[in-house]
Amino acid sequence: MNFPFNFFAAAFGGAFTISVLALPFWRKWCWRTNLVDDPGNRKIHSDPVPLAGGFAVLTGIIVPLAGGAILFKLGLVNFPSAGLILHGIDRRAIELTVIALGAVAITVLGWLDDKHELKALPKFIGQMLIAIAVAAAGKRITLFVHSEVFSYAITILWLLTVINAFNFMDNMNGLCAGLGAIGAFLFAIIAAANGEYLVAITGFLMCGALAGFLPWNFPHARAFLGDAGSHLVGYLLAVMAILPHFYTKQNPHPFAVLAPLMVLAIPLIDLTQVSLFRALNKKPFWIGDTNHLSHRLTRCGISRVRTVLLLWLSAAIVGVFGSLLFN
Repeated sequence: MNFPFNFFAAAFGGAFTISVLALPFWRKWCWRTNLVDDPGNRKIHSDPVPLAGGFAVLTGIIVPLAGGAILFKLGLVNFPSAGLILHGIDRRAIELTVIALGAVAITVLGWLDDKHELKALPKFIGQMLIAIAVAAAGKRITLFVHSEVFSYAITILWLLTVINAFNFMDNMNGLCAGLGAIGAFLFAIIAAANGEYLVAITGFLMCGALAGFLPWNFPHARAFLGDAGSHLVGYLLAVMAILPHFYTKQNPHPFAVLAPLMVLAIPLIDLTQVSLFRALNKKPFWIGDTNHLSHRLTRCGISRVRTVLLLWLSAAIVGVFGSLLFN
């Protein structure tokens, strides 16, 4: 199989560069509009930090994606698999449009939460509407159950779960962005290995955009993802887990559908354990606390930087193992 490695590298590099260059612009905009995270309560930073990361990451994905699509349409990009990618764009035009609009919508929803601290219900309704739109666009989870109602329900549940898992995981410098970059890279590799180059390109774009943001956020934060960014990361990873075909004729392993759970294991485990802890203590699961995996590790005496690195490493090991085991 002839992988378009140069094109994948260009997608990563373009997203990285644009994300890096866009961040200062979005930081200034955040300062001007007072879109900052002030210190206090459970927060560990001592000075206000602009919530610019989500917008920079979105810019880093959309600009090269739009530019690449134009180049494809004009026939200015040529490599052995270019025809397959162009065919995929044409065949999935409506689906891709809905997904792209969903990415913008989820970022706007997160921005509204950053700006106005939305209550749980309106935020959940916004997430639900976006998840329904993505499910209605055509690509849904089936889990071998031949029921349209089931496929809608499980797809919407998956999207909501992953979005909130990454929203919850955004509690330490670099943690959410790093886990997002690792997940995007693994999904890109899995998709490329299965010849699903359009999904792979999306993964490399997301990985590059998050990698471009990380120097601004880790180990010392000059910008945060904010809810806009954590919502976007969770949304895109949830979608990328749906788009590829894990169970195929070439890979007739019934447990292949579990690969996304392995790739996203750390955020999903964190969401599960913190939700159970809050339920046992009769607290609403959406009310934040300091019982996340990251907080528990720091209470064991591990520094915050090492905690983030340890969780990154854990996510990479489990994700690679799951990808190799089921593919």
